[in-house]
Amino acid sequence: MSIVQTILVFALIPAAIYGVVALVTLRSKFAGTPRYRPGQPWEYPPIWWSGNPEGIGAHRQVTSGETSGTAVGGARGSW
Repeated sequence: MSIVQTILVFALIPAAIYGVVALVTLRSKFAGTPRYRPGQPWEYPPIWWSGNPEGIGAHRQVTSGETSGTAVGGARGSW
């Protein structure tokens, strides 16, 4: 192998790969929407976060005085 081929294989090709990866990772930073910064007015409607979006609005009925049956636990659970 000549010195030109050695430099091409061991220097330019890895540098090109690093350059492509750098451009791909920085692409979203340059093309994305501007981020909210403290002190700026909030121009979006309020959204309540829910871990279960399907469960929004569904209410669980609480029954008073009934026990669940086999549930044992708490601070003094018996093992």
